[in-house]
Amino acid sequence: MSKKNKELKERIKKELTDFFINNPRKKYNYKQIARQLGISEKNERKDLISLLETLVKEKFINEADRGKYGLNPQKALIPSLKQAYVTGVVDMKQTGKAYVSCEGLEEDVYIAPNNTQKALHGDTVKVFLFPKRKGRRLEGQIIEVITRAQSLFVGTVQLSKHYAFLIPDKLSMPVDIFIPLDQLNGATNGIKAVAEIVEWHDSAKNPTGKIIRILGNAGSNEVEIQSIMVDFGLPLMFSEDVEKSAAAISDSIPQDEIQKRRDFRKVFTITIDPADAKDFDDAISLRRLKNNNWEVGVHIADVSHYVTAGSPLDNEAYKRGTSVYLVDRVIPMLPERLSNNICSLRENEDKLCFSAVFELNENGKIFSTWFGKTIINSDKRFNYDEVQKIIEEKKGLYSEEILVLDKLAKKLREQRFKKGSIAFDTVEVKFILDDKGKPIDVYIRESKDAHKLIEDFMLLANKKVAEFVAMKPKGETVKPFIYRVHDEPSAEKLTTFSEFVAKLGYTMRTDTRKNTINSLNTILENSMGKGEENLINNLAVRTMSKAVYSDVNIGHYGLAFDYYTHFTSPIRRYPDLVVHRLLFEYLQNKPKPTACDVEKIAKNSTECERIAVEAERASVKYKQVEYLADKIGQKFNGLISGVSKWGIYVEVEGNKCEGMVTMKDMLDDFYYLDEDDYCVIGQRTNKRYKLGDKVKIMVKKADLFKKQLDFIFVEDDL
Repeated sequence: MSKKNKELKERIKKELTDFFINNPRKKYNYKQIARQLGISEKNERKDLISLLETLVKEKFINEADRGKYGLNPQKALIPSLKQAYVTGVVDMKQTGKAYVSCEGLEEDVYIAPNNTQKALHGDTVKVFLFPKRKGRRLEGQIIEVITRAQSLFVGTVQLSKHYAFLIPDKLSMPVDIFIPLDQLNGATNGIKAVAEIVEWHDSAKNPTGKIIRILGNAGSNEVEIQSIMVDFGLPLMFSEDVEKSAAAISDSIPQDEIQKRRDFRKVFTITIDPADAKDFDDAISLRRLKNNNWEVGVHIADVSHYVTAGSPLDNEAYKRGTSVYLVDRVIPMLPERLSNNICSLRENEDKLCFSAVFELNENGKIFSTWFGKTIINSDKRFNYDEVQKIIEEKKGLYSEEILVLDKLAKKLREQRFKKGSIAFDTVEVKFILDDKGKPIDVYIRESKDAHKLIEDFMLLANKKVAEFVAMKPKGETVKPFIYRVHDEPSAEKLTTFSEFVAKLGYTMRTDTRKNTINSLNTILENSMGKGEENLINNLAVRTMSKAVYSDVNIGHYGLAFDYYTHFTSPIRRYPDLVVHRLLFEYLQNKPKPTACDVEKIAKNSTECERIAVEAERASVKYKQVEYLADKIGQKFNGLISGVSKWGIYVEVEGNKCEGMVTMKDMLDDFYYLDEDDYCVIGQRTNKRYKLGDKVKIMVKKADLFKKQLDFIFVEDDL
């Protein structure tokens, strides 16, 4: 064979293998393949037939039907897998492409827009994996939607003469929903409504749906917040059966129940919560013991006394998983009668609790721990600002007791950091709303000593409960339990973070866990008050793994705890409620605890938490955009929070409203992205915009529909 013919055959083989890889589920005959590859010459066709026979012998393709060829699925194997098919969850992008996150795969599977097969964001799908090519990302094709994540969608009705569409609000929804005119149910053109997808025929580009709820005109607070709730599948209300179950619970405490409990009603006890809180699920008590040590009680609302396993209230709490805190409202896990009344540890009211009680000395050393059912009566309901003022001024109501609690909390905190806990400082965006829900001010609430006082004692209780359950006597089987676990970060993420902070002048050692944590805490401390502070803090959080619920304990990396759980918020977190039930049974030494699928509960609770966090962020983002919507043309100081090939993200100082300065609005030069140095550089002037830089911006546009802000750079003297 001549060199020319050999090269020709190799080229056709390359085109042929690529063709089957890109069309993994279809079968083609020889003529169809030739047409697809543009092969018409007689000698090329002979080579094609020969190559098809060779590929069959090599088992790269199969001859499924006589004269029809298709890719052999086994050729799609990844070395670590035993099959060419995986299942995962879809992350749909606005462009129509998607990524599927699959257990067991180190990277997400890229799905081209023409291979998504009517899958939508959040769906659980079956994916056929294409053969992995060297240096290329992992790709595949969705071949089946196993479960739909969502069937209800919020959007704007677009009405025509013979049909209508619902244009979804969600940018991750790649198609509009076709609405027959007889399924509008009173919806008019331009109105915001909720549509349910009824069917999606194989031949149809768009799903068919019906309007099931009219929300109202776009822009009103109630309509927009309800839109977010529907988008994330959050319930708008409790069912009648659940409300009846809550109403049937007595708010009086029988004397025989009090007799079963340790009585703390005459011990100094307070609650400390946000000023706008209505559900108080934790209280702190303090008293001096005869040996001069301190007794600190962490008292948690005994929700499990009122919400029994398998009841309508319990089933609803499991389904919701958590309370959700949107900007203007709380979507509670339990009906208000329980969350804000019967179970809420309100001032000067007898309340049933499940408590963790510790004996400590002045240095925070713990001598004994007790868990059990109690009854308390809170002396005072404090908010964080009130307690912070007492700590700073060292005077005020119950100042002596509060200062002791603060001192003990600081000792516990010091011990925790010495053992390797990461010192993340969290900030929270808060809004002041008018009577119509419109934001009139935005501010940042930082975590101060008053917050940390409560946090440190809650961490202690959660840790000690987990240790008590996990520490089994020799020969005893592992007790079913729900842990709050936090895996260590990947080496790749740590390296990326280390390389980034090095460019900002910080040194990061990652050779041991101790050096990693010490370096990280030093960087977080040294960057405080500097332009890069928020940036480093955010990137450090992203470098860490996500904390989840699990029935298998692997410890909590961020807190440096070998055992950790969630015990302290059963009013608003379902895992805490289950932890209470299990702990109570273990305290009674029951030979066989009540059957409880802790693995299922842990997975469901993790997913509910994820949805709640995303919904809360969406409501904050909407209110931030709404806050700046009437400030077009106004100038603000900001920090560069991100860079991309499209533009530069800027976070406004003081309120964390984030928008983008697009490249096309940077008219003084042609700018390009330097990914290695996290900056944007002017080609002619060499002017640099890098992460953490202080800048001044002007608000150009606020798009409430897309929840996006557009900024432009302005000079300081303008």
